[in-house]
Order: sequence, then structure tokens, then C-alpha cells
Amino acid sequence: MKGINIRTILDRQRKYFASHATKGIDFRLKQLKKLRDALRASEDKIAVALYKDLHKSKAQAYLTETGICLQEITHIIKNLKAWAGPQNAAWPVLFPFSKNYVRREPFGVVLVVSPWNYPFFLSLLPLMGALAAGNCVILKPSRHSPGSALALDEIISGCFDEEYVKVLRLAPGSKMDILKEKFDYIFFTGGEDAGKKILSAAAKHITPVTLELGGKCPCIVDSDIDLEKTAKRIVFGKFLNAGQTCVSPDYILVEKGIKDRLVQKIKQNIARMYGDNPQKSADYGRIINNDQFDRIAGYLGCGDIAAGGKMDRRTGYMEPVLLENVSQGSKVMRDEIFGPVLPVITYTGLEEAIDFVNKRQKPLVLYFFSRDKKKQEKVLNETSSGSVCVNDTVIHLSSKELPFGGTGNSGFGRYRGKSSFDTFSNAKSVLKQTNLFDLDLRYPPVAKWAMKLLKLFLKG
Repeated sequence: MKGINIRTILDRQRKYFASHATKGIDFRLKQLKKLRDALRASEDKIAVALYKDLHKSKAQAYLTETGICLQEITHIIKNLKAWAGPQNAAWPVLFPFSKNYVRREPFGVVLVVSPWNYPFFLSLLPLMGALAAGNCVILKPSRHSPGSALALDEIISGCFDEEYVKVLRLAPGSKMDILKEKFDYIFFTGGEDAGKKILSAAAKHITPVTLELGGKCPCIVDSDIDLEKTAKRIVFGKFLNAGQTCVSPDYILVEKGIKDRLVQKIKQNIARMYGDNPQKSADYGRIINNDQFDRIAGYLGCGDIAAGGKMDRRTGYMEPVLLENVSQGSKVMRDEIFGPVLPVITYTGLEEAIDFVNKRQKPLVLYFFSRDKKKQEKVLNETSSGSVCVNDTVIHLSSKELPFGGTGNSGFGRYRGKSSFDTFSNAKSVLKQTNLFDLDLRYPPVAKWAMKLLKLFLKG
């Protein structure tokens, strides 16, 4: 996109926001409904773009992107009036009959920076929350998924004027340091290194930020499991989008006695889902570009290949890989893999597995497979992560009621449903004092009897 002047776009959006046009609930609902209609009409366009960028099948495009976006926006439209209304609070004991409430107000001009792996889902869900809260938005999709970025631009520009919502689509190799500008809120989804740059730039303007980062998501497998369902669900979550999912299981920690049986079942389920040659499967994705391909291929030497390993750099194809006998200090156990390589490590007791997880950075999500409810509670109580999913993988993202986000190095801030609305709005506390009467005991000079009353009132 040539001739973009970010300062001009910002000025236009600030002027439009200052007109208060975006604050009315009816206006917000109208815009959200317009976007929902455009998404419904663009289902095929979205599927084509996702196949071009990531080799996603039409089913996967709808399941992981279009469908979940439509579910989210419908939920927001249904509940927005209730969320946006004043939330009453009790009056302070010293000021009875005052009116106390929390009023939600938009921040202003919001920057949403989205990644390439789920280019619609991870762009549109934050956008929906920002619009629901009454903001103007500049959306910057990744240049690494150009087909999806173009489709997003066409969908958004068909709905909104750029003074309200603007897609900032940059060509590969072009440069624009938009972080030098001041925004009223920044929402970023991506890697830890880029997240640090976002946070540093935002700090110069004291701009509030949500960081949705990744990390190494552990998958602990107890011996007390349904082996078939466990293997099937791990394969689904790990190799969805060719492993290019921030919440995919990054490595397996399995109880030593069942490791061989679990590996065998995982192999069987890979073949069942993607066939004996996943390269021919319509449901198996491709690596986004050569840089990512080379990075992931470098992990194959970190252990013994128990399954997979075939690849074609020219087409971005990399067969699902299982790695065994992996050193804990190896590169594959230090980096976020973000690809179809799955290390399998054993443990001899749950305490060992928990200790293994706790010695590393806090993950975005932790997976635990076990039928033992006491062990489930132990893992929940003794580990820290953005989310926990028990006896399945990835599906917690399908819940519009569960706030999603990280902790520690996996990020901070939450979104989905009402959490999105809350994230993109300032909670403004309001107290309206009555003029019916006044309690003079608060005014100086405070008499001894008044001090006794104050202590009585305020001690709780």
C-alpha cells in the first residue's frame, strides 16, 4: 500500500472520535451488524485467502476463523447494551444516598497488531471488542499472510470509512515505524521479542497495552487416561494449522510406563486424520514461509525422530514429527516450536512433571490428561499459566465466556466476549452526591465526639 501517512490517518480518527459519533450504543450495534453481514457474505473469500497463505482447508477456515468470528460478534451484539450500561455500586457509609456507579468509556484511537497464523480470527476478535467499546481502530495485519491481509482490507473498507476503521496493509520489505506515534490503546498478538518492542514503545507515551504472546505450552499426560481419546486430541491440537498455533501443545510430558503406547497411538491418529502421506491431505497445512521452514527444520536434529520427517521446502510442506530422547537443554526445548514438531519426554511421578513446568516460563496454556480428579486439582493448584485445558487441547478457545490471555512471559490482558469489551474500555468511577443533607463531622475542626463516630463508621 503506497502513500500511507500514518499521522494523517491518526489525525482523521482523532477528529472523528472527538465528534462523539462512535459512543452511541445504537451506532455501535449498527456497525457490528454491518461487519457481521460482511463476514457472512465473505466466507468464500476468506477461505480462498487462507488456502493461499496457509493451505487451510475450507472446513478448517470456517472452524478456526470465520465461524468463531461470527459466534463472537453475535454474542457481543446480543449483550452489548447490558455491558455498556452503568454498573451500580453501594454508597460509602459516610455518604448515604449518594449515587455510585461505574461507567464504561472508550479509550479513543486503538492500534490492533495481528499475526499471520490465524489472520482473521486474531484480527477480527480484538477489532470487535474495540468497536463494541466505542473506539476508532487502526488494524495492522501481518505482511507474511498477504492474501488474508488483502481480504481483510477489502472486507473492512467495504464496511467502514477509514476515519473510523483503517486496515494498514504494508507490502513485504516496506518500512513504517507506526510505534513512534501515540495511540490510546495497543493490542498486540505475536512473539515475545516483538511484544517487548511494543511494550517499550508504548511506555514512552504511557499507553495501555494488551500483549497476547506465545511460549512453550506443556502437555502433561498421566497414566490414568483414555489412551485413544488422549492421542486423538493431542494430534488435533498439535498439528492443526501445521502446528502454527500459539496454544498448540509444544511438548509432551508423559508418565514413563505408558510412553510407548501413547507414541504408537499418536502415530495411528496422525495417519487416520491426514493419511499415510499428509502431503496429499486437504486438511494439512503448510509452513508460512522459508524463514519459518528453516527454523523449524533445525529442530529435527535435537532428538531421535520417532515418526515423520519428510519435507518439501519449495511448497512449505513438513510432515508431522515426533521426537524422542530430547535433551532438556536442547534448542527445541528452549524455543517456542510453532510448527509440526512434537518432543516426547517422560517423567516418573506427577511432582516431577510439575517441577519441570514450574522451572520454565509461565505458559499461555497448560494441558493435563488424567481421569484422577485429585491430580487435576493438584496441577491446577501448583502450576501457573494463562489457561488450563483438562483432557483436551485447544478447544478452550472456542468458549466466548472464558477470558483468554497469558501470564508472565506469555503476556497479559484478557479478551473474548465481555472481557474484550472490558479490555477496550476505561472503567470510570462516578459518585453523585446528594444535596439533601450534609454530615458536618467530616469538616475541620473535628471534635472528639465526631472522631469517635468516624471511627465507629469506618472500622467496618
